[in-house]
Amino acid sequence: MTAARVRSGGRPTLEEVAARAGVGRGTASRVINGSPRVSAHTREAVEAAVAELGYVPNRAARALAGNRTEAIALVVPESETRFFAEPYFSGIVRGVGAALADTEMQLLLTLVGSDRERRRLAQYLTAHRVDGVLLVSVHADDPLPDLLEQLGMPAVMNGRRSATEPLPSVDSDNFEGARGAVEHLVSRGRRSIATITGRLDVYAAQRRLDGYRRALSDAGHEPDERLIAPADFSEEAGVRAMRELLARRPDVDAVFAASDLMAAGARQVLREAGRRIPDDVALIGFDDSAVARHMDPALTSVRQPIEEMGRAMTRVLLDQIAGENAERPQIVLPTELVVRDSS
Repeated sequence: MTAARVRSGGRPTLEEVAARAGVGRGTASRVINGSPRVSAHTREAVEAAVAELGYVPNRAARALAGNRTEAIALVVPESETRFFAEPYFSGIVRGVGAALADTEMQLLLTLVGSDRERRRLAQYLTAHRVDGVLLVSVHADDPLPDLLEQLGMPAVMNGRRSATEPLPSVDSDNFEGARGAVEHLVSRGRRSIATITGRLDVYAAQRRLDGYRRALSDAGHEPDERLIAPADFSEEAGVRAMRELLARRPDVDAVFAASDLMAAGARQVLREAGRRIPDDVALIGFDDSAVARHMDPALTSVRQPIEEMGRAMTRVLLDQIAGENAERPQIVLPTELVVRDSS
């Protein structure tokens, strides 16, 4: 029996695990805490040492010593109805869950759809009941990111509030995704191309509108505000917006909707109006969700890597919690236009 084993009362220590694996104590700690910032070889060596020695981390003691809760919150400032209706959110949750699968972190899902829920969440976070926060679908005027800054709590956003967002964020390339969609419509000979936007207090919706405008400008199309219908990413809003567009510009021959759900609402109105898709009106959505694949005709859509965004957000947050990354990355993942029968 080694002297170290005697000093530890017969229970293997983290130092012994590190020595057996041939790494430093900090590296062994990162592996045991589930940090992604270690090589596969190092992880295997530490895990083998843990198994050989029978090391069991005292997580309760570690959490108390480091003022840690071993939990993170995924905060979605939307109602339950919106959360369960939009496939986007379930994709983010799957990505976050996958990134946490090999860690001991617990995930708390919190929906904030009212001022009362927002106040209750603020009290919960102020008490430091979690080690960090993932924020999804944040609107420009949401005070929650500023509260997290004041608390000094690690936080990562899915999307930014503006071009000057100070918090770390992970997003898809909304501008290029929208521009590519509209360029596709132009290439198919469409002339009166409309768009149904998301909520314009959400930066992603602003960028998709910017991409739409840029593609039309590059193609030499005169801007026409009558072809722009603001909505809120929901199917019901897509219905209302499409009715407005047909009333203002009956000659519309293509629609770029900033979400698949809004595209589904637009399709309903176009069919009621006797417009054939894509013969009379081409239609494109955004997200490439199951909605797009199951529509008739199948919907052309901009695919964004939703689950990968969830995984990337979580990796950045875990690094922040572990104190391994003082930088505040702004990660933008590429999109892809998936062409189907609707365009």
